[in-house]
Amino acid sequence: MGDMTNSDFYSKNQRNEANHAGEFGCTLQELRSLMELRGTEAVVKIKETYGETEGLCRHLKTSPTEGLAGTAADLEKRKLIFGKNFIPPKKPKTFLQLVWEALQDVTLIILEIAAIISLGLSFYQPPGEGNEGCGTATGGAEDEGEAEAGWIEGAAILLSVICVVLVTAFNDWSKEKQFRGLQSRIEQEQKFTVVRGGQVIQIPVAEIVVGDIAQVKYGDLLPADGIFIQGNDLKIDESSLTGESDQVRKSVDKDPMLLSGTHVMEGSGRMLVTAVGVNSQTGIIFTLLGAGGEEEEKKDKKAKQQDGAAAMEMQPLKSAEGGEGDDKDKKKSNMHKKEKSVLQGKLTKLAVQIGKAGLVMSAITVIILVLYFAIDTFVVNKKQWLPECTPVYVQYFVKFFIIGVTVLVVAVPEGLPLAVTISLAYSVKKMMKDNNLVRHLDACETMGNATAICSDKTGTLTTNRMTVVQAYVGDVHYKEIPDPDSIPAKTLELLVNAIAINSAYTTKILPPEKEGGLPRQVGNKTECGLLGFVLDLKQDYEPVRNLIPEEKLYKVYTFNSVRKSMSTVIKMPDGSFRMYSKGASEIVLKKCSRILNAAGEPRIFRPRDRDEMVKKVIEPMACDGLRTICVAFRDFSSSPEPDWDNENDILSDLTCICVVGIEDPVRPEVPEAIRKCQRAGITVRMVTGDNINTARAIAIKCGIIHPGEDFLCLEGKEFNRRIRNEKGEIEQERIDKIWPKLRVLARSSPTDKHTLVKGIIDSTQAEQRQVVAVTGDGTNDGPALKKADVGFAMGIAGTDVAKEASDIILTDDNFSSIVKAVMWGRNVYDSISKFLQFQLTVNIVAVIVAFTGACITQDSPLKAVQMLWVNLIMDTFASLALATEPPTEALLLRKPYGRNKPLISRTMMKNILGHAVYQLTLIFTLLFVGEKMFKIDSGRNAPLHSPPSEHYTIIFNTFVMMQLFNEINARKIHGERNVFDGIFRNPIFCTIVLGTFAIQIVIVQFGGKPFSCSPLQLDQWMWCVFIGLGELVWGQVIATIPTSRLKFLKEAGRLTEKEEAPEEELNEDVEEIDHAERELRRGQILWFRGLNRIQTQIEVVNTFKSGTSFQGALRRQSSVTSQTQDVTNISSPSHVSLSNALSSPTSTSAAAAGHPRREGIP
Repeated sequence: MGDMTNSDFYSKNQRNEANHAGEFGCTLQELRSLMELRGTEAVVKIKETYGETEGLCRHLKTSPTEGLAGTAADLEKRKLIFGKNFIPPKKPKTFLQLVWEALQDVTLIILEIAAIISLGLSFYQPPGEGNEGCGTATGGAEDEGEAEAGWIEGAAILLSVICVVLVTAFNDWSKEKQFRGLQSRIEQEQKFTVVRGGQVIQIPVAEIVVGDIAQVKYGDLLPADGIFIQGNDLKIDESSLTGESDQVRKSVDKDPMLLSGTHVMEGSGRMLVTAVGVNSQTGIIFTLLGAGGEEEEKKDKKAKQQDGAAAMEMQPLKSAEGGEGDDKDKKKSNMHKKEKSVLQGKLTKLAVQIGKAGLVMSAITVIILVLYFAIDTFVVNKKQWLPECTPVYVQYFVKFFIIGVTVLVVAVPEGLPLAVTISLAYSVKKMMKDNNLVRHLDACETMGNATAICSDKTGTLTTNRMTVVQAYVGDVHYKEIPDPDSIPAKTLELLVNAIAINSAYTTKILPPEKEGGLPRQVGNKTECGLLGFVLDLKQDYEPVRNLIPEEKLYKVYTFNSVRKSMSTVIKMPDGSFRMYSKGASEIVLKKCSRILNAAGEPRIFRPRDRDEMVKKVIEPMACDGLRTICVAFRDFSSSPEPDWDNENDILSDLTCICVVGIEDPVRPEVPEAIRKCQRAGITVRMVTGDNINTARAIAIKCGIIHPGEDFLCLEGKEFNRRIRNEKGEIEQERIDKIWPKLRVLARSSPTDKHTLVKGIIDSTQAEQRQVVAVTGDGTNDGPALKKADVGFAMGIAGTDVAKEASDIILTDDNFSSIVKAVMWGRNVYDSISKFLQFQLTVNIVAVIVAFTGACITQDSPLKAVQMLWVNLIMDTFASLALATEPPTEALLLRKPYGRNKPLISRTMMKNILGHAVYQLTLIFTLLFVGEKMFKIDSGRNAPLHSPPSEHYTIIFNTFVMMQLFNEINARKIHGERNVFDGIFRNPIFCTIVLGTFAIQIVIVQFGGKPFSCSPLQLDQWMWCVFIGLGELVWGQVIATIPTSRLKFLKEAGRLTEKEEAPEEELNEDVEEIDHAERELRRGQILWFRGLNRIQTQIEVVNTFKSGTSFQGALRRQSSVTSQTQDVTNISSPSHVSLSNALSSPTSTSAAAAGHPRREGIP
């Protein structure tokens, strides 16, 4: 079928091409084959076929400088012939598929089996009814009402299962829908810069057509294939397509091919778009997968829904990448995922423990009943086993079996998966309002355990509105913006040119949107600050840029994290060259040998002048929290032309024009947010590229450090010196000496950030494993965001790459939103603990009552249907009520729980057992002496066909009342006294408690036979409610007992280190195989093998998913994103091979050779 449609598609296109070949000088097929060439081959082919890139532009009827005319008819025609830049998304999962996934839950399967057996047995009517002589042990045998209503029990169980499944599936479905909505919103928002009709405009990615001239710059994710026609210093990370980690340098005469889905790591330029959508390299790979990879599609879709940032156009890549790494990655991500959600692990373990206990209890119940019956019938009454009695005995055994199943059903906490689901889904919805866009559900819960946050400074802690507030020009240090007249004209002209030309032309200052607002800053914020400085000096940068348009720039050394400066060379009218430079002041000043004096003439600038300037100008500026930027220039003669590639010689002997201090004010709400974090036991660390004085000043303003405390502020170099041994390898022990006191890491490279995060996570120094959250916005933050337990990307300032690597996107780029995330995370944890406290009390009581009742009176005082009402319906509602408690500030007053803390603390255990004691005492009192107290007939040992007794109805009713009031007790889990605190802030809770109460009245008064209830009088009702109210009083009594005295109480639901070990070994294993294979063969063959491997992986993934199908489904398995590769440092600390950590599956061989390092479970 696939082939069929493909060939149709092509033949149709061929027809189109035949019609239109006249209009465009090249066909779709030609362009497709052209884009498959690389490097010099491509250059030769372009020369041979089209003459030059200009020739190709003419063939495609476009101009390299003006772009397309942009008329609607022309664009439509191009879309028709060359296709749209859109890869059709996969169909979403149908509701039925989601239902099927939800059914895979273990607890549900147990219930389904129990229900089916019970249904089957209820319809089994054995013969030999009237056989009186068969047995006298009729104690509490089923009356005919129960026999008629026998099916209700099974039906009720099935109904409850259906409820749970539908809720889960509906949750998944609405989530999928939300993600799709979000996706399409992001897609419409994702714009790309193209030139049309000589105007630089931004258009949605899907609107790009073949023949467009697109502008590419640092941090972009290329939306289509194209040919590089003009630009400077462009370096591309193509690892997502080729798996090669080294950045590829693009140039017009050596390698002009730009491919969709690759990342621009450096530089800028223009490309001619030659292939879009399904015809681009990414699209081709995608269609290949479409045929052979149904499985793949599932994954891909996940990637898509969640992929908050990269638009669908990019998506295909993720699944198509170097597959060898891809499947390794999958294994990794499984490992990672399995380890990721702590809560999931603890819950599964707890559920298994409870299940086992329930199984044992039900087995014992059945055995005791059978033995009692056998001894009573055959030993005491000396009956013979007669053949005609067999059916009757079988019926008894069946009845015992049903009682056993009831005990089991009661023991298993069905509400648990639901509580988790509801709690997480509710939190994620609400977190959207708090500006947290959660891309992985479990990130929200992990955040509650966070113990450390490594935050960027710019944009997260500060407003990211840069303004120049101080300047040092012409030997004078101005504390505010100088008057233009006080600066020598020569200097002023140089300054304006240096700033206007040596900055990205995409950076602009636009008039404010509202009257009286601040001017809008577009593009790089630091450059905006400098351009603002030009405007403040009553000058204008536009005329300078118009005089020297971007095409005329002779050479550009773009800014990157290694250079920390940017330089632009222009050709002067007399043929000589001038280079303007700007960058971090301490770096650029080191390269200056002259400085302009008060008259605007250069004077010698010696190292000792520099040291004095650092002391007198730069440090004072930095201590005010200003970022210092130095602007300089240098003239070169025209002959001989300098060797532009010898960067070290070019960037030396500069003349300093001025040094400016740029302020980026701290966001007003940050200091308060940081104080909350510190109170909550979370250490905030600042990791920034700024210099150490600026960083320290801002850290003090934010409250990250307080004067007089014992803490460390380090620079990247010093940090590296301290953590490396003589061989230059990083040692964990050395990191352990530093990180506990480290608060500010300044002048840090992306690798330093990754090293720090990894070091803190892998540290075994503290008794708890640290849970680290990281914020990042730049492309270079990718590895750190991936490595962290929770990565926050900036929604506004973040690049696509950062969003791609993150777990949560901060839609307002604000640090205080992180605090909200912590609050929600802790709330999820607490909600589940509250629910457990309630649920387990019910379970313990119900199991013991059913067990003892069955053993003593041969019939459970709580009938199966009543049990189900308590167990399923009430618990489902209770999970809804307790899981939707809104978070309070009080959550931030306690320390984080940590990974090994048990789900059920001693206090909770005390509450559970304490309330169970109260409830059991009362129920047994009612069971054995209740009839005397209420002067009613005893319900014990009632004859065979008696109607439901008031006695047992009172027991049932009291039981439910106690649960209702205990639900209010369960709202607090840390032993607080006021359980009503904030109860009206949660309307859902109030509604559910009142609703349950109302339904209970209906059941008791009108439930009749099916519920085995007989209506009660008012005074009996009052007693039931009164005993229920006793729960609240008893809760206060329990709260008085100090937990510290109760050493014997065990905690439950703890994850121990041991359990995580086997996975580790597994991991190492995977690792070794893969290194070996990677050494053997790299490149394209790998991903065909990868495909087969992935199929195996999918099974693994699915098994994990069933944990609570909900979270599993959410963890995206897109391979770029599940990367947990190490960033490797090669040779010197400052030179970093970054890309392999970002998205190359096959690239760690360099690291592997040095030291195979294990990732995954700490």
